[in-house]
Amino acid sequence: MFENLVEILKANPRKIVYTEGTDARILESAARLKKEGFLTPVLVGNVEAVKAAAAKGGFDIEGLAILDPATYEGMDEMVDKMVELRKGKMTPEECRANLLKGNYFGTMLVKMGVADALLGGATYSTADTVRPALQLVKTRKGANLVSSCFILVRQDKMIAMGDCAINIAYEDKVDKEGNVTLSAAAQLAEVAIETAKTAKVFGLDPKVAMLSYSTKGSGKGANVDLVRNATAIAKEMDPELAIDGEMQFDAAVSPVVGQLKFPGSPVAGYANTFIFPEIQSGNIGYKIAQRLGGFAAFGPILQGLNAPINDLSRGCDAEEVYQMSIITAALV
Repeated sequence: MFENLVEILKANPRKIVYTEGTDARILESAARLKKEGFLTPVLVGNVEAVKAAAAKGGFDIEGLAILDPATYEGMDEMVDKMVELRKGKMTPEECRANLLKGNYFGTMLVKMGVADALLGGATYSTADTVRPALQLVKTRKGANLVSSCFILVRQDKMIAMGDCAINIAYEDKVDKEGNVTLSAAAQLAEVAIETAKTAKVFGLDPKVAMLSYSTKGSGKGANVDLVRNATAIAKEMDPELAIDGEMQFDAAVSPVVGQLKFPGSPVAGYANTFIFPEIQSGNIGYKIAQRLGGFAAFGPILQGLNAPINDLSRGCDAEEVYQMSIITAALV
């Protein structure tokens, strides 16, 4: 998997900004990327503190850009841009205060084209990585929400799962008059489409199963209706995509069970991309695959933003930082 992504980066030189430049895991990854030369790290933090942390760990970061929000020459321009983006929701003083934080400063570096991608979360929470992205980079044209995907790999098998990290549940969005502006089913359908797109980046030919406790009407309930309606909307959004639902997990992965419960489906029994009806089942599902199924899990990979910005687990190690750096930058 990574060989293909590295080739993409070799052909397309890119910069990735790390919001936590003094973290030893970040520095180890940055030093490794510097040595290998296919991706350029940019470190956020006090210059002397970053250099001292690198020296302590024995990491060679000589020549890499280290940008300190407190001394950044373009800060006034950055403040003006953030005020404009926040559209009166923040004063210039509030914007400047936020931009002194690595998460906001790094996100604005991406927004202003200084870097192509961002990786954070070694010490920040997921919310602290996603919030600046939503406020400043924002969702791309046509996207109504940010979602996430995990790529799971075991030997020669690869699967995709979404959304396991961002959207807690799907509910109709309504305006002040109570009119539905974006249905829950449309949101889930968008997650399915975006996850299929991410799967393609990693070389998968997505066969998308919309998961439920019901297969083709075997069960009843609001959650079943949600998944069934989302499947119909997703098929309208991308008629060429192999997608079916609602279906139970056994019907999605077992050809015998799948064709018994869902005869004629191009997906049942052969799915490699799995869409969960809410975050609880998604988070549990990918962790079962990881811990009991022996899959290596890469993610969460954020989807729907105008630029690739991804979140690390605070329990990550340097190898995970390195791998997520490659994944994030290759998505530009």
